[in-house]
Amino acid sequence: MKNKAMNEFPLLNEDEGVPLFYPHIPEGAIAEVSDTLSGRWIGQGPKVDRFESQIKEKFLGACEPLAVGSGTDALHIAYLLAGICPGDEVIVPVFTCTATNLPLLYIGAHPIFADIDTESLNLDIADLEHRITDKTKAIVCVDYGGVPNDYDALRGLCDKYDLKLISDAAHAMGTKYNNQYACQLPDFTIFSFQAIKTLTTGDGGMLIIKDPSLLALGKKLRWFGIDREAKQGGIWENDIVDVGYKYQMNDISAAIGLAGLKEIDNIIKHRNSLFKCYQDLLTSERVRLVGLAETSQYFNSAWLVTIIVDSGRVELMNKLRSKKIESAQVHYRNDRYSVFGGRKNDLPNMDALEDRYLVLPLHTRINYDHVKEICEVINGGW
Repeated sequence: MKNKAMNEFPLLNEDEGVPLFYPHIPEGAIAEVSDTLSGRWIGQGPKVDRFESQIKEKFLGACEPLAVGSGTDALHIAYLLAGICPGDEVIVPVFTCTATNLPLLYIGAHPIFADIDTESLNLDIADLEHRITDKTKAIVCVDYGGVPNDYDALRGLCDKYDLKLISDAAHAMGTKYNNQYACQLPDFTIFSFQAIKTLTTGDGGMLIIKDPSLLALGKKLRWFGIDREAKQGGIWENDIVDVGYKYQMNDISAAIGLAGLKEIDNIIKHRNSLFKCYQDLLTSERVRLVGLAETSQYFNSAWLVTIIVDSGRVELMNKLRSKKIESAQVHYRNDRYSVFGGRKNDLPNMDALEDRYLVLPLHTRINYDHVKEICEVINGGW
């Protein structure tokens, strides 16, 4: 493979094959982390504050950021700030990482699985309203792969029934909906900075809060229920009234994130460009791409590229593997897991697609030539 296009970032070695994922470590990360390790703060300190401030300036508008140890931490705090209590029902996607739904079980709430849209693999809007009851407290959506949900429709439903809208945007940092960053639209949004996400901090997450009056409570929930600012002021007369957690980000992680933010526009542009290559080069009638790189309504930040295969998914995976190209399912329907109560029988779209979707490589270590090779293997049949 000749490296000719989109080669701003370091590329794979020729003998590596094409892995499904590859962490993007920003060029300035070593210097930024070294600076942190040579100073006073390696736990939650000034670089966490800087990281939050720069995320806000870049993506959040009037929303407020809360940096935490993982996207799962961010979801748990979001559910608590949304007022979700034991026994409440929350409508959630059946197709997502289990991290979307497990924090509801921490609280004792009940995830109510909704079906997927067959084109985007996001929530099927038509399947939501009949699942709303007097116990429903919120709707949770996942912007699968970087394609946004229909936020106008979701907001309309939430306003109609007085529900909170919570977005798991672990896949979707930089996604836009109607020319606005999608993370500004729900009541709560989370980013993930896990190792292979668009922006990594090694591991980490960010809670985005639309109502700024909730930020102070979010900060206390992040750190054992303690008001750190009051404590650091030298006065320890503050009671702890909320059950808090150890969910803070540290300055080492934030240092990696700060270095990544210097490259984030190019990272997102690169990923979206690769998605466009798949869109142009996949010509087999036996597969279709999930979502588009860009439409009049949205911009896809492109964390995943997923295809729907007419039949023979395992055979296609084996053919790709024979060419040293990785592929996988990545996420699975959550009702397959006993912890969520077992398989549901009212999710026909999920039933129809569960054996047909396949995720292909998309990361900064590949370029046009890699995508061209992958598409030629697929277009050649299996």
